[in-house]
Amino acid sequence: MNKNKRRKTILFLVVLFSLAGIQKISPVLSQGLQLTPIFEDVNLYPKSPQNRMIIRGLSGGPVSAKETTGRNETVTGPCVGFIDRKPDHRLILNGFFQSLKLEVKSSEDTTLVVRGPGGSWCNDDFEGKNPGIMGQWFSGTYEIWVGSYQRNKYYPYVIKITKEED
Repeated sequence: MNKNKRRKTILFLVVLFSLAGIQKISPVLSQGLQLTPIFEDVNLYPKSPQNRMIIRGLSGGPVSAKETTGRNETVTGPCVGFIDRKPDHRLILNGFFQSLKLEVKSSEDTTLVVRGPGGSWCNDDFEGKNPGIMGQWFSGTYEIWVGSYQRNKYYPYVIKITKEED
């Protein structure tokens, strides 16, 4: 894990335990709560019975989305916000997906950058303040970044990955 990811992981845990203290659920935490890993990579197969996955992380970083993509806008939306130099996640698609949807959910306004076979895609407001991308996806490796509007501001998020049945 690189230095920036380690820093974001520590920040995520601090936020999580702070929220736990606020919610007064510390007795639950002492009963062996298992934390879900963040910054996971995902492998998906078109014929897999699993139709939905959730991955977690922290948005933001020091680099503008525009700098990473080399564009102001893509067909899916504007390339805005600040992201890490390295992707937050890698999505490996082992086959063609007729319909796949990535949705970021966060309490803060986040942005999304995806780079893979065929180019780069950005989005800002797919559903409310939450970014997302939906459509046909080719086989291959996709790099995913979740951004924040201010440089080096980090916010927890989840990405829902949903595939439609063929």
